[in-house]
Amino acid sequence: MSWEGGRGKGEGKNCAVFAHPSPFTLLPSHPIIHSLGLVEYQPTWDAMRRFTATRISDGQIPGTRDEIWLAQHPPVYTQGVAGKPEHLLHGTNIPVVRIDRGGQITYHGPGQIVAYLLLDLRRWKINVRELVRLMERAVIDLLGEYGAVAQGREEAPGVYVADAKIASLGLKIKRGCCYHGLALNVDMDLAPFANINPCGYAGLRVTQCRELGITAEIGELQAQLAQNLIHGLQRHFESEQYGK
Repeated sequence: MSWEGGRGKGEGKNCAVFAHPSPFTLLPSHPIIHSLGLVEYQPTWDAMRRFTATRISDGQIPGTRDEIWLAQHPPVYTQGVAGKPEHLLHGTNIPVVRIDRGGQITYHGPGQIVAYLLLDLRRWKINVRELVRLMERAVIDLLGEYGAVAQGREEAPGVYVADAKIASLGLKIKRGCCYHGLALNVDMDLAPFANINPCGYAGLRVTQCRELGITAEIGELQAQLAQNLIHGLQRHFESEQYGK
């Protein structure tokens, strides 16, 4: 995947009294986490678009609170808006859904964590490239907790262990807010990746946590990944707000 350009209370009010408006704002409320379980792709994508289209921006009233959705999907290929049909190499009975992120084709299936980030980028003082790096870091740190060494690539967003891809990324930006997110291979059937050029790269190998000796339950990994994402957002905001 690649990128293209619940509700609750938003940020609180600073209770201190200032003679002039404070140059600082409080740390945004952390995103609400929703664990969706195994859900079909199409209605999940539809729900993301509705959430983003109807959310309220910060202003005179607190805006819509951000959310992170954690899901798994039945087997499905997703093709970005610039996706080339030749990257689907073989006919298959797995459905292909053309969606509104950038990038090429990827695969989702049971045993893969998909984390959807529904964020107001302005609220977190973050741009798209910074968010991509933050998502990569959340996965890299998660794998590192289990002794696996992983890295990102500037020219090909995602997370890699040696020359094999273990996580893909994809975002759609609309009115300063994002949706879609990242997919981390945990303990899944990797065979459907052989039918595609993953993310448009011919011959790209894929791997998963199980092959790295990581045996933690998928629910545990989901929770750790969500916390890594939230902590990354908080660190970035504090860096931007109070100086690097």
